[in-house]
Amino acid sequence: VQLQASGGGLVQAGDSLRLSCAAGTIDYTAVGWFRQAPGKGREFVASINWRGSDKIYADSAKGRFTISRDNAKTTVYLRMNNLQPEDTAIYYCAASFNARRSYYRQSDFESWGQGTQVTVSS
Repeated sequence: VQLQASGGGLVQAGDSLRLSCAAGTIDYTAVGWFRQAPGKGREFVASINWRGSDKIYADSAKGRFTISRDNAKTTVYLRMNNLQPEDTAIYYCAASFNARRSYYRQSDFESWGQGTQVTVSS
């Protein structure tokens, strides 16, 4: 399955962005967003299950980011508000095709997209 992430860009601190992840299928159990800042490891941002009923957020995302999906379940969004320079990273979406109790580890996801760059200037 080829996931396509888009919506990144260069913004100023305090601005908002909405990232999109085209899953290309509805046969996933969950979709997650991760990010990787320069010189750092990839970290979890948020995830949503197929039903849209369970959402998990990293502490850094709580209160500012919202994960959602469209009614057709083929696109998952990450709305990011009040962006800060520390949010600068490549953002990746990933899909899981296995039933799990929760989805927040990289190993919980089997398919990954190519990433979209988000740069926040101060």
